[in-house]
Order: sequence, then C-alpha cells, then structure tokens
Amino acid sequence: MTVLNVAIIGTGMAFEKLHYPAFQELADKYRIVALCDTDQEKARYWAGILNLDMDNVYEDYHDMFQREDINLFDIMVPISLNYKVTLDVAKNIAGSGKGIICEKPAASNEKDARAHRELPSKYNVPILIAENYRYNEETNIIRDMIREKKIGDVIYFIYHRFLDFPGDIHKDKFPAKEWRQYPDYQGGAILDSGVHDLAALRHVFGAVDKLQAFGHPLEADYSPYSVVNVNICFKSGITGHFSFYCSGREVQSPLIGFRIFGTEGMIYLEERGCGTINVAFNNGSEEQIPYIPQRGYYNELLNFYNASIKKEPLFVTPELEYGDTKMVFDILKSIENDQVIYVDEEKYYEPGKEKKTPADKIKSLLNLS
Repeated sequence: MTVLNVAIIGTGMAFEKLHYPAFQELADKYRIVALCDTDQEKARYWAGILNLDMDNVYEDYHDMFQREDINLFDIMVPISLNYKVTLDVAKNIAGSGKGIICEKPAASNEKDARAHRELPSKYNVPILIAENYRYNEETNIIRDMIREKKIGDVIYFIYHRFLDFPGDIHKDKFPAKEWRQYPDYQGGAILDSGVHDLAALRHVFGAVDKLQAFGHPLEADYSPYSVVNVNICFKSGITGHFSFYCSGREVQSPLIGFRIFGTEGMIYLEERGCGTINVAFNNGSEEQIPYIPQRGYYNELLNFYNASIKKEPLFVTPELEYGDTKMVFDILKSIENDQVIYVDEEKYYEPGKEKKTPADKIKSLLNLS
C-alpha cells in the first residue's frame, strides 16, 4: 500500500487534538516526516513523540520545499495566515503532484477567500479544506435523509449553536488561544466557529439564495456580536433560521439543536456529539439513528488519500469552502447594512436545483435575458 509522507506546518492545538489522532488511526496510509513551527520548543516536543530527529524540524516552512520525499503539506496556522501560507506552498509545489490540506476558513477576508478558491487550478495543486462538519457522519446522514425525503418535503428548519467563549478561555479549549481572543480577522468567533455550522447547513440543503441577519453588539474583542440571528432562503426554496450565540451557555436540556420540519415528520439532532439522530413521524412512529461522533477528521484524511490514488474526488475544495466563508461575510454585511444579501453566484448553483422567482418566470415568458 502506498504511504503518503506528510509535512506539518503548525504543531498547535489543531494538530494535537484534531489531525494527529486521525493520522494515528490512518498510520497505514500516512507517515509524518517533517514538522514546522515558529515555536521550536513545541516542534521539538512533537518530534520526540513522533521519533523524528532534529533534521526534520523546521522554523521556516520554505525550507521544506526542496524535499522530494514529502507528498503532502498539512497547514494548521492562525486564520489570518491561512491564505498566505497556502499560497506560498501552492506556488512552490506547483505541478509537482504534491498536495495540500488547509484548515478552515479559507481566509480572513472575502478578497483572499476568493483568491484562495483559484489556487488549485492556477498552480495545478490538489487542495483539500479540512471542514470537518462536511465530513461528519451526522451531517451526511441528515443530508441523505433530506434527499430521500424521509420526512417528506422539507418546510423549514431551526439551527441553534452556542459557544461559551468567555467560559472556555480558561480551559484547554480553542478560545484559550490569544490570537482567537484578539482576532485580526473579520467576524472573530463567528468566522472561526460559525463557519462550521453554515458549512453543515449548506451541505444538507445546498446553495443559498439570500439571507437577512441581525446581531446583538458585543463589547469584546473576540466577536463583534454576542449572537447573530439569520433568516436563510435556500435555492431549493427551503427556509429557516440559524442562530449563533458565542458569549454564553444553553443551560436547559434538551438543547434546541438542529430541527428540520417536513410534511411527514421531523428530524432532530441535539448537538453533534450526542451520537443519535431522532426522527419523529406524523403517524406517531419514531426512529433513533446512531452515528459515531467526531469522525470528520478521519474522513477528511481518508478522502485525501483516496483522491491521491484516484479512487474518489476531493469532496471539500477551496471552491466549496469559499461559499461557506463568503456566507459569514454576507451575514456581517447584512447586519451592518440592514439589508437582504444574495449569497451564491449563479456559477455555483447546483444544476437543476435553482428555484425560479416570479420575476424570473415573467422574463422567461417575455424572452428577456
């Protein structure tokens, strides 16, 4: 079996808690051969765990480009560096057959996110975005149930996510990182964490037509709003409400979670780690569908490996991630300008799934472009 040699750029919490356990589980497919981090003490610590000698530890990732044995660069850096580092790597390995995995979101602003989506074609480099919510089992099970009309035609949904950022600052969690507490990217925690939930919604329901958002201002550096409330209309005609509360807890159980209402019943996911999707039908019957939580990290690495041996395509590309990232910026624009925002460009609509408005139908009848 072919084993891919991996160079890690950034040995922080994302590597420790998310990527490294998945690499361990896929040890027959991946081998970590090089580490890079500006914090050399941290890099040397991981070198010891991985039994790498110091010749394989770097402070500047540019020094790794000449190594012919590296097949994949896995980039885990602060959000403001995502585009810059990915661009640097793509330029230097262009056309070599080597690949890139980059963490979400695509970039810290819309301009760079737009440029990021062009990198694979511009430099002939396969790039996978590590958006684990699109790879999680529960997201894919729910998406398939919607496609198969398990609860009939979907009418609307409610999706509520909370993040106790202030409480998590003093724990061994991602908000403890100073660059997240004082972000130099738009939207703070909304871009960093909320993008996951929007990716999940887009994965389940498809392209977005328009949205209107409202926010409660927050006098804190980590986010401009304590909560954003977003009304969303998808191209399929499905409408619903998304709320992201990042400055407190949801203390009553069961949680609001993700609720989808259809003509024949409803789907309920309390939260992504609960392990069970509940389905209740109008006739009084119920189903509990089990899943294994937090499999996104494993599945995304498996997808990259299978793509490298031509077994399947990359599922989450920079083009797809651009839509998720742009939607966060669209939410911020809607709040700031108090207006409805049209989200997905025509070229990114799912063919055959567009919902024509009355105005579109009139134009068609009149043969107007």
